Amino acid sequence: MAQPAEPIRVLVVDDEAPARQRLIDLLGRDPQVGLVLEAANGQAAVEIIGQEALELVFLDVQMPELDGLQVIETVGAGAMPLTIFVTAYDKHAIRAFEANALDYLLKPYSDERLEAALARAKARCGELNLNDFGGRVLRMLGARSQANRYIDRFVVKGNGTTRFIRLAEIDWIEGAGVYVNLHVSGKELLYRSTLNELSRQLDPMRFIRVHRSSIVNIDSIVELHPISHGEFELILKDGHRLRVSRTYRVELEKRLGQSL
Repeated sequence: MAQPAEPIRVLVVDDEAPARQRLIDLLGRDPQVGLVLEAANGQAAVEIIGQEALELVFLDVQMPELDGLQVIETVGAGAMPLTIFVTAYDKHAIRAFEANALDYLLKPYSDERLEAALARAKARCGELNLNDFGGRVLRMLGARSQANRYIDRFVVKGNGTTRFIRLAEIDWIEGAGVYVNLHVSGKELLYRSTLNELSRQLDPMRFIRVHRSSIVNIDSIVELHPISHGEFELILKDGHRLRVSRTYRVELEKRLGQSL
């Protein structure tokens, strides 16, 4: 296969600075990689893709506010440069990438895995056939829109007002009978729903149940400490400490892609 004649221009999109820097450092070793730009969130990625002539994007799937797939939906699959998705373990997401022949890096990935993905991407850049790539992305997004009908915000009524709470604002959710308490920036908001009902409406890429009485926003977890008998304690950004029961530990391990 033909290799790209000019150095390829790359965008690295990840909301975690160490993850971006590692990718940038590894890309810097490849003589065929030219300019490497970076974006710390989905909105910045959309703007850069619209302004720059890029050949390749490394796109983190799990980001707050605007995630990786929403970036593609905003830009338009047909206008996206060749994309390598970067994702934590999620069997449904990985199955979707593989079914549509889209390349991905599974966190944590090795240097060798990145090099293999980059080699395939450079070969595809040389073919200059992105129409087929755009079609595969569209097929995946179409399947996702049918399969994933998760809520994206809560409508909370109280004291004569109606508030719209975005999921990214919620640190964790506590069961309270036929209600739940939404913990938002140190405050509690009462919402009418059982925890079981809500767990089926939330995107499992962002929220994970850790106990029969609590669901946690993955992005709000700061530390994890073993307690005893296979149970752990989570420390969240708002300072709350929550127990991870043995019942839900397996699901958390699957979501994190590693053993606890």
